Amino acid sequence: MTTHDCSFLEDLSLDGSVTFGESTRETHAEDWGTREGGGVLPDAVVSPESTADVSAVLSAADERGVPVTPYAAGTSLEGNAVPAFAGISMDFTRMDEVLDVRPGDFQVDVEPGIMGSRVDEAVARHGLFFPPLPSSGDISTIGGMIANDASGMGTVTYGEIRDWVLELEAVLADGSVVKAGSKAVKTSSGYNLKDLIVGSEGTLAVVTRATLELAGRPREIRGGRALFPTLTDASDAVTDAVQSGVDVAKIELIDADSATMANAYTGTDLPDRPMVFVEFHANHGIEEEISFCRNVFEAHDVTRFEMAEGDEMDDLWQARRELAYAVESWDADMGALHPGDVTVPISKLSAVIEHAKDLAEEYDLLVPCFGHAGDGNVHYTVLVDLDDPDSRARGKELNRRIVEHAIDLGGTSTGEHGIGQGKRGYLVREHGEESVEAMRSVKRALDPNDTLNPGKIFPETADGERVRADPPAGE
Repeated sequence: MTTHDCSFLEDLSLDGSVTFGESTRETHAEDWGTREGGGVLPDAVVSPESTADVSAVLSAADERGVPVTPYAAGTSLEGNAVPAFAGISMDFTRMDEVLDVRPGDFQVDVEPGIMGSRVDEAVARHGLFFPPLPSSGDISTIGGMIANDASGMGTVTYGEIRDWVLELEAVLADGSVVKAGSKAVKTSSGYNLKDLIVGSEGTLAVVTRATLELAGRPREIRGGRALFPTLTDASDAVTDAVQSGVDVAKIELIDADSATMANAYTGTDLPDRPMVFVEFHANHGIEEEISFCRNVFEAHDVTRFEMAEGDEMDDLWQARRELAYAVESWDADMGALHPGDVTVPISKLSAVIEHAKDLAEEYDLLVPCFGHAGDGNVHYTVLVDLDDPDSRARGKELNRRIVEHAIDLGGTSTGEHGIGQGKRGYLVREHGEESVEAMRSVKRALDPNDTLNPGKIFPETADGERVRADPPAGE
């Protein structure tokens, strides 16, 4: 792997720090999705403390052809934040301040390295919250959420991160500082650079400040769970609830395998059956909405429907909340091959889940399915014997077939984890070569030297090619 001379960093007047130590570099060569490798050791780690720092580093790196990969909490699952071509890892964890709260405008300005949960803490005394915060909000940063256009359990009602980002300050590859969007809640002025940057995984610009829109906290919050005889009953109930217009803030599904794992991990004694978890937010009339949901579920043979609030509600949700840990600890001899993250139109929810379970039987592997069912987002984990090449090969083939089936159903290879390095091979199948070439053109226009997070998103980078403004003949 090519290394880069980053000694020029020592000549820059930065508020932050520059580190060449091997131990620090090693921590930036992996994230949650690359623990078995896939990341490359960066040549240096820069921890900026200001937009000026980011601009100075990018300007100098771009002039010298040195790649720069944004990094923060390292909780991404597709290798989004680890270097593919060495160079500089730019760690944003020192840029973690709340800059301004404007409760009268329902807005907050933050730096990119702030954890999502701290945003809610900062605005709670004003009776406000940041609605699209994913369940990983206490361990992931706002900058990472913007880079991946993250979403979570509340997406069915509140939408994705991009729906709540008003304005961004960002630095382009050459060090230029730009403003994208507006603090006004709507604008039709010029190209929508904000939405271009959101979800670009740090390949087009580096966000250094974000203005987020907030919402008032609902007066009433009730939640609970429902048990169903079969997985088809449960998934059809979710689809029916969404299509019928049940005003549910969160609606989550876990299959029987997931229920078994959750019971073992949490010590609960629920039946090992598919479950749907629901949460309702309202300022009035919440009981009517719960009754509506119950009626819909009863049409799908629900066997138990229980609701609560406060701590009792949290107890009911425990199985879903701790499911990721439950799956990870299920079998010491089995490991997760890859985190599944497909999304399909809501009418296809049952079809993609049933396909995954059929493939699990065909390949003789355990594939627990769960996820944000209200918006058609299915998470699944392919459990394999990581020490057995045949088991790993079967798992990879199974995963590929699930993703391709989701795309064929009109869905996407990734609902919220991003493309990164793990999903590059599906980009053309999902969007078509012409659309992917249009994406390349945008990348080349904003980052002609392929300085920002090279090796991510585009299929050709899987073979070690950086996306240049003047690509080699035949590319």
